[in-house]
Amino acid sequence: MTMTMTTAQALDLRVRFDAELATFLDQRTPDWSTGRTAEVFTELRRFILSGGKRLRPLFCYWGWRGAGEPDGDPIVIASAALELFHAFALIHDDIMDSSEQRRGEPSVHRLFADLHVQSRWRGDPESYGQSTALLAGDLCAAWADQMFHECGLRPEQVHRGYNVFAAMRTEVIAGQYLDLAAGMREGSVEGALKVIRMKTARYTITRPLQIGAALAGAQPAVLEALAAFGDPLGDAFQLRDDVLGVFGDPAVTGKPVLDDLREGKPTVMMALVRDRADATQRQQLDELFGNPSLDAEGAARLRAIITGTGARAQIEQMIAERAEAAMGALAAAPITEEARVVLAALAGDAIHRDV
Repeated sequence: MTMTMTTAQALDLRVRFDAELATFLDQRTPDWSTGRTAEVFTELRRFILSGGKRLRPLFCYWGWRGAGEPDGDPIVIASAALELFHAFALIHDDIMDSSEQRRGEPSVHRLFADLHVQSRWRGDPESYGQSTALLAGDLCAAWADQMFHECGLRPEQVHRGYNVFAAMRTEVIAGQYLDLAAGMREGSVEGALKVIRMKTARYTITRPLQIGAALAGAQPAVLEALAAFGDPLGDAFQLRDDVLGVFGDPAVTGKPVLDDLREGKPTVMMALVRDRADATQRQQLDELFGNPSLDAEGAARLRAIITGTGARAQIEQMIAERAEAAMGALAAAPITEEARVVLAALAGDAIHRDV
């Protein structure tokens, strides 16, 4: 990536977010410094601070700046709190999807299951790993609330932002359930689009932007304009993520490309494939997609079907259309010019990426 002023700003903010997260976590150390709890805390701290694009804190921060407020530690702390909520969502999502890796490392439930085996403890390692990860995820959600409320902004500011934060939490959990339910049957393109809007799109971009703007006391028209930008951009972001989940390079994405195919993840792309597949292709889909024993050869056959039906090309068109809608909304949004420039750069990074 070319080092521009906006990229440098993003890198600087990521360093500041991580510093505030580390400070917050280190303040929790005395409560988790002995015995078995120390193991949980150590691994959870590592997971939170290792990798991640920090998109949600970035969008929250620029929602604040877009509403005309200056830089300062309190908004950096409030924004960083969203990364703790993101950690909660990732940990629980990996359990539900039986994902073995996250960011190129063992997922949290896998790590604790392996620890159980290595320690030769009694009981079922898989159950122990999942239960410990569930608790770790719940702890991240609780910490997100605490860090947000203790960010240093005035109580009335925190209250305004927390109203949007609460809406975001509800949407994520509802979207996660819709995703779970969709996996029980063949899904439609419309249904898959609803899942990504609820589960990922709004919580990645729209709600963080609105949280930052609400903390700043922005008027409803600003929040609506940010949604007009964030919703299509969030959709495009998740559509790109679904493409990378099948066609990406695991060395870059940090996640095996077989996971989504073995799980039978009901993405928009796979709904398009089913709509377009002929009888022979549909038979192969039934045999391969969602097969937990799928190997590299089977995955290659599935990728050929996805490409051959034109579904991948259609996804690229959908991404382009949503990106155009987002950029049009951004151009008209009543926000500061500095924020408009940075948000345009962040939008480009979110869509044109390989991780």
